[in-house]
Amino acid sequence: MPTWEASRLTHSMDLRTMTQSLVTLAEDNMAYFSSQGPGETARRLSGVFVGIREQALGLEPALGRLLSVAHLFDLDAKTPANGYRSLVHTARCCLAHLLHKSRYVASNRRSIFFRTSHNLAELEAYLVALTQLRALAYYAQRLLATNRPGGLFFEGDEGLIAEFLREYVTLHKGCFYGRCLGFQFTPAIRPFLQTISIGLVSFGEHYKRNETGLGVTASSLFTSGRFAIDPELRGAEFERIIQNLDVHFWKAFWNITEIEVLSSLANMTSATVRVSRLLSLPPEAFEMPLTADPKFTVTISPPLAHSGPGPVLVRLISYDLREGQDSEELSNLVKSEGPRGLELRPRPQQAPRAQSLVVHIHGGGFVAQTSKSHEPYLKSWAQELGVPILSIDYSLAPEAPFPRALEECFYAYCWAVKHCALLGSTGERICLAGDSAGGNLCFTVSLRAAAYGVRVPDGIMAAYPATMLQSTASPSRLLSLMDPLLPLSVLTKCVSAYAGGETEDPSDSDQKALGMMGLVRRDTALLFRDLRVGASSWLHSFLDLSGNKSHRNSVPTAGRCPPPDPSCQPLTHPAHRARLMGGPGWPPDPAPLAEPMRRSVSEAALVQPEGLLGTDSLKSLTLHDLSLKGSSDTSDTPELSLSAETLGPPTPSDINFFVGPDDAPDAKAPEELSTKDRGCGARAAFPEGFHPRRSSHSTTQMPLCSSPIVKNPFMSPLLASDSMLQSLPPVHIVACALDPMLDDSVMFARRLRGLGKPVTLRVVEDLPHGFLSLAALCRETRQAAAQCVECIRLILTPPAAPLV
Repeated sequence: MPTWEASRLTHSMDLRTMTQSLVTLAEDNMAYFSSQGPGETARRLSGVFVGIREQALGLEPALGRLLSVAHLFDLDAKTPANGYRSLVHTARCCLAHLLHKSRYVASNRRSIFFRTSHNLAELEAYLVALTQLRALAYYAQRLLATNRPGGLFFEGDEGLIAEFLREYVTLHKGCFYGRCLGFQFTPAIRPFLQTISIGLVSFGEHYKRNETGLGVTASSLFTSGRFAIDPELRGAEFERIIQNLDVHFWKAFWNITEIEVLSSLANMTSATVRVSRLLSLPPEAFEMPLTADPKFTVTISPPLAHSGPGPVLVRLISYDLREGQDSEELSNLVKSEGPRGLELRPRPQQAPRAQSLVVHIHGGGFVAQTSKSHEPYLKSWAQELGVPILSIDYSLAPEAPFPRALEECFYAYCWAVKHCALLGSTGERICLAGDSAGGNLCFTVSLRAAAYGVRVPDGIMAAYPATMLQSTASPSRLLSLMDPLLPLSVLTKCVSAYAGGETEDPSDSDQKALGMMGLVRRDTALLFRDLRVGASSWLHSFLDLSGNKSHRNSVPTAGRCPPPDPSCQPLTHPAHRARLMGGPGWPPDPAPLAEPMRRSVSEAALVQPEGLLGTDSLKSLTLHDLSLKGSSDTSDTPELSLSAETLGPPTPSDINFFVGPDDAPDAKAPEELSTKDRGCGARAAFPEGFHPRRSSHSTTQMPLCSSPIVKNPFMSPLLASDSMLQSLPPVHIVACALDPMLDDSVMFARRLRGLGKPVTLRVVEDLPHGFLSLAALCRETRQAAAQCVECIRLILTPPAAPLV
């Protein structure tokens, strides 16, 4: 079916007209196939059109109710975007596809070239998808009934939220990963998503056998045949993987792009720059002037959380070689990247320092990827903007959970502000830019800079940022049921890892000792092995169409270490809190500095600091308990507030990650819930007689992170107090209409707008989360990436001088 035709129908017909047309066609096809005799195929075709008619009639009023109130949740009239609108649009896409397919069947059902089996399989798949979308519409109505006016995130006590989420995750998802994969996105994206899904399920098979790296990729090329030709098998396997494999699998899969061969191929299609250098910033404290009074300074300490001080890796990218970028001082910081040659090609004449600087923080769910993964579009930015870009390689969870990444990003940001001359910039304008998890860190780095009293960036460009990491539901989060890039179970695993709820990957210690290049050399041998045996495996995959091989529902546990003892949780011990906050108890006695904490799938896991004798488990504490312990354990340090009104000349000890109760935003008390809300569970949202399909895979491994740390405003900036948000610079957000994280952007922009802060929200249509990494894929992704560049350019453009 021409995908553009369904897309045209989606945008050209109103919901009621589309539903009525679909019902009429379904009744016509139903009558025709009912008259074709007792054959099994005719019976199934008749039955599928009965189902389409029933689901379309049931879905239309639910979508109408959502659409009638959706405007109440927009940022403004010029930005009609929120999760309710996105859910309605997604359902319209499914209805449009069924409408077009029903027309095709009605026109061609008598033809001898009519592919009965193919059309039946597609109709059945989209009928299941329509049924599940109807369930999501009812869940969205439940959110409307529970939330306060204008609120997009589920409100209520934690038990009610947990019940809602656990009920939601039992819905069947495989139909969205097979024939219906990516139906809601622009047609140009769908072949890419199909390739990714085939690679994912193939990678999952090899991951179960504890293979990683290039060898897995090569093997996958030869064993993915049956998944390519059997969409139902691929969808079922995809659902099993997202439900049962842990965060270490996703870290390994997302880090495939870190392999030298693949990253080199990506860079071949990107812009050519004169400077691309990996730098290692030494863990040395330095002074920064206070913005309120530059005569006073504040000490910026190196990152300390979880493993003590360690270097921070950053990548400098510049289209032109500028003054300072080839200085001896900067060259002393260059870190070797193995056989990959530096792209430093000095010209006889250097370009002058640029007036601006972009500090970039990459995404990857806090658990994966580096600046190298994002280098292709960063090179394009450097060319288009004509300014140096410094991309921060922060340490990754679960080996380095919160707040290590924030500490490193803040330290690197302050270093860049202080040493911008070395980076080829005068630093007159500085922009913080990031995507996804990097957008989250952009906001929290700015909040911390304001709390320290040092220079905040002149603006923030955040692409599809995550601003709410608490386990909760929203209308856009419901879209994670069908999103192949951000399934809900994967989101929760990443958040749990960042919050410290996931243990380190205790896989083969010999593999960890190899490092990235050791893995490449080892996996090169695996590649040649795979090439020898791959052909027969490939042929067997295409011949073996039954797909009856059973799969285990969990990752092998042999060789896994037990979870860490709660008494060794590093964030609960007073001495460690003192280190984290820069207060008493730090620095320790002189000791050799730790190795760089950059952690990708192939590097060594962190070793927990010794001597931490705290006995309280973080998960057993409330946010109020944490704030009290933070003050009681360090009796010589008074409890401090991050409020902008009371903050005096700051020192590192003023920066407390555990916000006191006065700083937390108001929340609806459990007593305020009505009796009806308390007794109305998720199942009660469905009308009598409607039963969506349930998943056949266990959901016990999907963690619902309940740690109070996720409510910390330095982790979930949407939960920051008004006084904290007042300290942010102008914010420009570029979000995706079909992104499960859309409501994070909308609600954050609404909070800033309500405080009178300058904020813009641009929402791109029909693209998935992570479009920056797909910028070279199609015209739509290039246009979306151009909007990000335009926002950065607005930040870097000095404001016009006032007229005299």
